[in-house]
Amino acid sequence: MAAVIAVCATVVTVQATPAAAAEPQYFAAQRVGERPPMGWNSWNKFGCEIDENLIRGAADALVSTGLKDAGYQYVNIDDCWAEQNRTADGKLEPNHERFPHGIKALADYVHEKGLKLGIYTSAGTLTCQKTMPGALDHEEADAQSFADWDVDYVKYDNCNNQGRPAIERYTKMGDAIKKTGRPMIYALCEWGENDPWTWGRDAGAQLWRTTGDISDNWGSLTGILDQQVGLEKYSGPGGWNDPDMLEVGNGGMTDVEYRAHFSLWALLNAPLLAGNDLAAMTPATKAILENKDVIALDQDWAGVQGHKIRDDGDTEVWAKPMSDGSAAVVLFNRGSASAAMSTTAKELGLEGHSFRVRDLWTGTETETAGTLRAAVPAHGSATFRVWPERKPSGAPLTTLALPNPDYVPADRPLTTTLKVTNDGSTPIAQLRASIATPAGWKLRGPGAFTVPVVPPGKTWQQNVTFEPVAPAGARVTLTAKASYLTLYGQRSLTSEGSSPLVTRPAAGTTALSKAAWMSSDNGWGPVERGTSNGEAQAGDGHRITIAGVGYDDGIGAHAPSSVRIYVGGACTSVGALVGLDDENSGGSAGFRLLGDGKELAATGVLHPGDKAQPLEAQLSGVQVLELAVTDGGDGNTNDHADWANAAITC
Repeated sequence: MAAVIAVCATVVTVQATPAAAAEPQYFAAQRVGERPPMGWNSWNKFGCEIDENLIRGAADALVSTGLKDAGYQYVNIDDCWAEQNRTADGKLEPNHERFPHGIKALADYVHEKGLKLGIYTSAGTLTCQKTMPGALDHEEADAQSFADWDVDYVKYDNCNNQGRPAIERYTKMGDAIKKTGRPMIYALCEWGENDPWTWGRDAGAQLWRTTGDISDNWGSLTGILDQQVGLEKYSGPGGWNDPDMLEVGNGGMTDVEYRAHFSLWALLNAPLLAGNDLAAMTPATKAILENKDVIALDQDWAGVQGHKIRDDGDTEVWAKPMSDGSAAVVLFNRGSASAAMSTTAKELGLEGHSFRVRDLWTGTETETAGTLRAAVPAHGSATFRVWPERKPSGAPLTTLALPNPDYVPADRPLTTTLKVTNDGSTPIAQLRASIATPAGWKLRGPGAFTVPVVPPGKTWQQNVTFEPVAPAGARVTLTAKASYLTLYGQRSLTSEGSSPLVTRPAAGTTALSKAAWMSSDNGWGPVERGTSNGEAQAGDGHRITIAGVGYDDGIGAHAPSSVRIYVGGACTSVGALVGLDDENSGGSAGFRLLGDGKELAATGVLHPGDKAQPLEAQLSGVQVLELAVTDGGDGNTNDHADWANAAITC
C-alpha cells in the first residue's frame, strides 16, 4: 500500500561434496510454505484498478509466457476487491461490478490452469485503501469465506488496526485459518513493526513482511535490503522473511537494477511475487523473471537464507550455501560508478584449489583457482554459483574491466583503465583488447592493444585518455571489447558503462529544484522538484508545508534519500530550510549535507510538527554536493522530508 499509510549474521560454512545431495523424500509432497512461494500480485502495477478479467488474464499470462513452468504458482488479488460493507450476516462479498462472478468462480478458473489463488485483507477495521472492511473481529467468518471460495493464500495487512496488539491480531487470524482445515499460505504484512520474524511462526504464518512497502526505485530497494541484515537466522523451510514483492518490469528502474533486485531477493529466499503487467512485459523483463538458475537459489530445498558477508561501502558481497555443497554469491554495487569487485572461494566457505563457476545471468561456465571477480556496473550485480572440483576443467575465469568514473566534467580530459585479469589455472593467449571513442571526444594515443599472454593469476592493464572536443548529451558511454585464446577455445568479452556529463553551475544563486542533478534516489516514489514527495508517481506531490508554513520551492524527498549535484569547486555555499512535510503525520528523519562524501552539516532527528530548521554549509573546493535524508530510527514508512528553498551560491 502507499507509504503514507503503510505500510543473524551467522556465517555458514559448507563442505564440498563429490555429488549433489539427494533431496529428501519429505519434500516430494511439499507442505504449505515449505519453500518460498512464487507467483504474481496485482498491487504494484494496478493498485485498485482490478477486476476479474485482469486476474484471469494474469493467470493466462503465467501459463502462456512460461512463468508457470519456471515455478510461479500463485495469482494474488490485493486490496479493493470487495464491497464497502459486509452482508447482513456479516460476511465479505466481492465487488458486484468488478467481480460479478465471485471469488469461487475465479478460483476455479485459476485452479483449472494448475495455479493457485491468493486474496487480501487487513488486521484492522478497514483495508489500507479503505475500500472494503478489514478482518479485525471477523477473523473466523472471513477465513471460512476464503476456505469456502477455495483460496490458497491470504495476505494480511496492518492498516486501521485500532492500536490493538499485533501478536494478538495476527495469531487470531492464524488460528482461524487453521480451523478451516484448508491449506492456505498465511502471509503477515505487519511491516516489521513488532519484529514478526520472532513470533510469526507461532502465529501460524509461513511468511512475514520485514519492512514497509517497496517502491519502484533504487532508494527503496537498497533501503529494504539494508533492513534484512541479521534476519537470516529466523528464516527457513516453512517460515520466510518477506522483503516485499518484486518491482521487476514496472519501469521505475533499469534492467541492470532489476537484475540486482531479482538476484538479491532470490539469495534472501524471499517470496518471488512478480508485480508487473505480465501480458505486456518486455523480453528483458521476461528473461529476468524466468531465470531458472537464479530461481534455484530461492527454491533450494535446504532453505538457508543468504546474507551479507562483506560490506565495503558502495560494494557488498552477499553469499548463500546451497544444499549440493556449492555456494551462491552476489557481488553488489550500489554505487553510481562501475566497480571491479572480487571475493574468494574461501570467503564463501568453500575449500579446494580449483572451482567451477557459473555466471547465472550469462550461463557462461569457467574455472578459477579461488578468486571470483567481476566488473560490476553502477547499481548492478554479478551473480555466480561456485562448485569445488578436483582439477581444472574449463576456460579460466577472465574479467574485462573498464571503470567508468562517477562523473565526467565536460571541460577536462577523461582517463580510464582498460584491464584484463586471468583468475584461472591456465593462461590466456593472443589477447586483443580495444576501447571505442565516445562521441564528442578525441582519443589521445592508441585505443587497440595486442598482448601475447596473460598468465594465471595475472592482470594486463592500460590507461586510455580522451580529450573533450564537443561533448554533448546527458551521459558519456565507454565501451570496450576483448578476445583471447584458451586451452578450451576462443573466448570474447565486452564491457560498457556510462557516467553523467557535468558542467559547473552558473554564477549567482540557483534553486536546487532547477539545477542539474547527477543522481537522485528515494525511499518512496521519485524525488520531487518544487513540491513535497507525495506518493509513488512522479509529479504527485503538493505544495511544501512544514509545521503549518508553506513554501513555494524546494525538494520533496522520502528517507532514505540522496540527491547529488556537481558544483565543480565553483560554489561557495548551500542552504535550505528542512523538516518533515505536513502531508503525513508520522515518521522521523535526519538531514545531512555532504561534500565529496564528507559531512558538512547535519540536523538531529526531526519529527512531524517540528519547525523547519535552517541547514547551511560552505562549499569551498567541493566538487560534488549531496543532500541526504536518513530514517530517524523508527522505520521509513512515513518519512516525507522537505528541503524548502534549497539553493546554492556560486
